[in-house]
Formats: sequence, structure tokens, C-alpha cells
Amino acid sequence: MTTLILRAASRRRFIAGFAAGLIAATVAVPAMANAQSAPAAVTLFNVVSPRDTMVIGLTAAEMAALGGSNPTEALARKIAADGQMTVWHYVVGRGEGGSLVMAPADKVALMAAGIVRIEPYRSAHPVVAPRS
Repeated sequence: MTTLILRAASRRRFIAGFAAGLIAATVAVPAMANAQSAPAAVTLFNVVSPRDTMVIGLTAAEMAALGGSNPTEALARKIAADGQMTVWHYVVGRGEGGSLVMAPADKVALMAAGIVRIEPYRSAHPVVAPRS
């Protein structure tokens, strides 16, 4: 008899927890979709050279100035045409409240002769735009 009462109580807690999780998921999914549909303020790229790799970021205004429909190709063409380009170097750091963010560390110059590959980079952390 005691076992049946405990099982019924466990079942009620499970159903209540499942319902709470379902409600939380229903609220969270549209919020995540809205956050992801907003245009990115900074586009990140992974730049590979023979010595190392680095994550760089270009603001929306810098990307618009590059033109082209493919951001990676437009960046590669710009660096190849000019021979060099100054960009923001991005690193993982702590943001407000102590959460991890991708933030600009400093400006760096990329030389066309030292670049092997440029590829799009998707950050696992929120990206912070550089201050003007």
C-alpha cells in the first residue's frame, strides 16, 4: 500500500515537472527565434595563417562597405586587392554579469601574404560590438 502511494506521488511530481518544462520551452523557443532573426551587428571570421589562427570581426557598416553577396569572398577580395586590412581581433572574455562573450581585444593588421584561409566563424557566445 505504501509503495502505491509513493508511486502515485512520484508520478504527480513527474507530470508537474514535465508540464513546467513544456511551458518553459514554449516561452523560450519564440524568444530564441526573435534573437536569432535580428541582424548581426558584427560578422566573425576565422583567419588561418601558417603560424596560427585568429578570430576577427567586422561591423555591419564595414561589411556593407565591402559589398558582395558572400561576406567571406568579399573580405578575401578586399584583402587581396589592397594587400592589407585593419580589423578587430576577437577573443572570449567576461561580459557584464560575468557571462562569457566574444569581445574585441584590439585592432590588428592582416597582410594578404600571410593568410592561408578565411572562413566564417560562428561563436558559441554572444558577440559584443566594438565601441566607436
